[in-house]
Amino acid sequence: MTGLPQGSPIFLCTTPVDFRKGFDGLTGIVTSQLGQSVTSGSLFLFVNRRRDRIKALWWETGGLTLWYRRLEQGTVELPKAGSDQTHVTIDAVELAKWLGGVDLASARVRRKRMAA
Repeated sequence: MTGLPQGSPIFLCTTPVDFRKGFDGLTGIVTSQLGQSVTSGSLFLFVNRRRDRIKALWWETGGLTLWYRRLEQGTVELPKAGSDQTHVTIDAVELAKWLGGVDLASARVRRKRMAA
């Protein structure tokens, strides 16, 4: 996901998704459940019920891109969303932690030594 612009929102769907869905099915979930537009330039992440597979949907100029990742070991942890939400918004650092197996709820932001 090297072409993702700096600061682009990353939406992680916290409800498991049927992984038989492709471009059109996932676009429908983005629109209906997440309330977002797939052409916004955001990255949308989906997890299967066993949480050992991840799909990412991203709009670039000219079309949609779909990535599929199968974990060889373990599962990913789904963060808790609010009671009325079906997704959480994360940033690129949290994405790297999440893909690396770090539980986002237990990860803390370090205090800065100097103000910028």
